[in-house]
Amino acid sequence: MLAGFANAAGPFGTIRVGNWNGGAYSNDSTGGFSHCAASTPYANGVTLLVGQDANNSWLLGFANPAFRFKKGENLTIDVTFDGQAEVRLFATAFSDVMVSAVLPTNVARALQKASLMVAVARGTPFQFSLTSTAPLVAAITNCVTRVKADGLDKAGDFTKVAAKPQETPDKPPSPTAGKPARARTGTGFVVSANGHVVTNNHVIDGCVGDIKGNLTGEAAMVLRVVSSDANNDLALLQAPSTATFKDFARIRDRSLRSGDSVIAIGFPFHGWLTSDFTVTTGIASSLSGMRNDTRFLQISAPVQPGNSGGPLFDTTGQIVGVVTAKIPALRIAAATGTIPENINFAIKTGMLRDFLDNSVVPYQTAEPKGELKTTDIAGNARPYTMLISCNGTEQADAKR
Repeated sequence: MLAGFANAAGPFGTIRVGNWNGGAYSNDSTGGFSHCAASTPYANGVTLLVGQDANNSWLLGFANPAFRFKKGENLTIDVTFDGQAEVRLFATAFSDVMVSAVLPTNVARALQKASLMVAVARGTPFQFSLTSTAPLVAAITNCVTRVKADGLDKAGDFTKVAAKPQETPDKPPSPTAGKPARARTGTGFVVSANGHVVTNNHVIDGCVGDIKGNLTGEAAMVLRVVSSDANNDLALLQAPSTATFKDFARIRDRSLRSGDSVIAIGFPFHGWLTSDFTVTTGIASSLSGMRNDTRFLQISAPVQPGNSGGPLFDTTGQIVGVVTAKIPALRIAAATGTIPENINFAIKTGMLRDFLDNSVVPYQTAEPKGELKTTDIAGNARPYTMLISCNGTEQADAKR
């Protein structure tokens, strides 16, 4: 009955997708169709409910025997999907243990695509790992469409969604049809004991099929995208729960200064150069990037295609940035007549920490204590620095 919202009877028919269960529901007082919904319980004690009513409005509900609401009480719930911008929902308590909110269309789409949702109500955060939400939304939509067309008495298995008809032969093919996927590589590094991996958004943007991560000398593992931030060029991936890591990176808890030494580690030109990672050194040339962009560091450590997303270390082995870009040398040369040298950029740890905080990642910080040899820093980084690879179309590569 948790899958039903206020004054509802059912379920009629079934919705079974992963751990989600539900069906169609009627209004107790009228007997007419009310909505389709499904629910799933979480270890935090909350049962999450997703539904669509007869007017095609999407609904999101939260139920917990420990809740203490007054029926009809209104409250706000702030939700974040995959670390993206926070959205405020306006919810109503339908009982002392359950609240429900109407979802705007764009929020419903975000729910459908997301892997992680964090909801904050009355200052208390709740985290939900979202699985099977895309087929769930399709099943709920199918349920509403079929019940409105056929009635509750013909309710069946709404999980079986009719296949879309094939495109007509005379429709022109998509621009990427028939074009082979091309191998793409970058670098990433593990930032938590739970196997969270940081890289650049542009490393994974446009990937086709699985995204894989390789520690040097070990078998590849498939990584799941948790969240991404195209504006700040960051992405968060998740290793399988079966993967174990001997160590993970710590983020420097003190600001870097201009002139401080830095070490970049990554997998440049993978397949052309060594299969192991490479190590380059330099200094933090400036505390801002192109056009005084304070999100970035300018560094002199040489980096190449494939270094993107890799860790930038200080001399104590703590993370001080995420390598992200080279200066467009040919463009600058065309404008100035001079080829720039040793001008590269990394995302500062302030942006990285904000991104990880929004994604609810239990990363660790450390004070810079005791300088290490570059060889020791590289050796310490080996258990958590990954080659990131995937296949991408030529069209996707052209956008990079």
